[in-house]
Amino acid sequence: MKNLPLKNSSYKIILQDFKQWLDLLGFAETTVYNLPIHLQEFFYYLEEHNINNIKNITVQTIKNYYQQLKERPNKRQGAGLSNAYLNKHQQALQKFREYLKTHGNNHLKVHLKKETGNQRDTLTVLNQKEIKQLFTATNYSHQNKKFRSRDKAILVCLYSCGMRRNELENIKLKDILFDKERIFISKGKNYKERFVPINKYNLQLLEEYIYNYRPLFYKANECESLLLNYRGKTLKGQSFANRLKEIIIATENENLIKRNITPHSLRHSIATHLLEQGADIEQISKFLGHSSLESTQIYTHFLAMPSDMKFTNIPKQRWKK
Repeated sequence: MKNLPLKNSSYKIILQDFKQWLDLLGFAETTVYNLPIHLQEFFYYLEEHNINNIKNITVQTIKNYYQQLKERPNKRQGAGLSNAYLNKHQQALQKFREYLKTHGNNHLKVHLKKETGNQRDTLTVLNQKEIKQLFTATNYSHQNKKFRSRDKAILVCLYSCGMRRNELENIKLKDILFDKERIFISKGKNYKERFVPINKYNLQLLEEYIYNYRPLFYKANECESLLLNYRGKTLKGQSFANRLKEIIIATENENLIKRNITPHSLRHSIATHLLEQGADIEQISKFLGHSSLESTQIYTHFLAMPSDMKFTNIPKQRWKK
């Protein structure tokens, strides 16, 4: 249904922005591709019924839409739509509702059954005090010091360098360019390469891990990955989330523990903090490896934070061309 034509210019803009929002939140490429297609079908339905403003959507509109989905045949197989396919349409509208709430529009009150598992918050941003608490907690986040040092390295990469999980997973020792105060990311999103600036303080944390504690991991000299697990293999994506959870628990901050903080939340945080410090949005876009400036502009939503949440003491990244 991806070829359904839309006439309403506002629906076209919303659809494009919705896709960029999903991409920014770190959803899988298949999700970023498929959910907008389902939403496009919903918009097409609205146009067909002369509903040209999302403010005119009612609960009955949603019910009628789902009834049509249940009745319409699968264009490829001829039979009706599967429950799995119908569920994807539900997920698309549920995420669209979150998108509207994030952008200050609470109108679309779709009474859908909440999805279980793999639920993600909208943008979650930590403040300065909370980030400091995370780094402090790495002093006692594990009983073994080599794992605590690795926890520090994880925070440096996810927060200070704004890396995605898959990017961190693929960082090799040779990618840490100490002399240039850069980290080379060879496997960014869509296979894009980039250099990320890193200040001296964070480099020291990585240096301590690499030279003092990484050699203590099992068969450390047989793997080139920056971060190792206890078997001496590459630390994988879910392990980053697990270690972050343990770091958060170590803070004993009930507010942090209750929130759904993911590795991607740290990437959101550094982007917002750099904007608050007055960094140029184009430089931030390059720093994050965004394919378009529009993806970065969503962080301007957070510039209206209360003053007690402003970050003013974060070491400046060095922006070199």
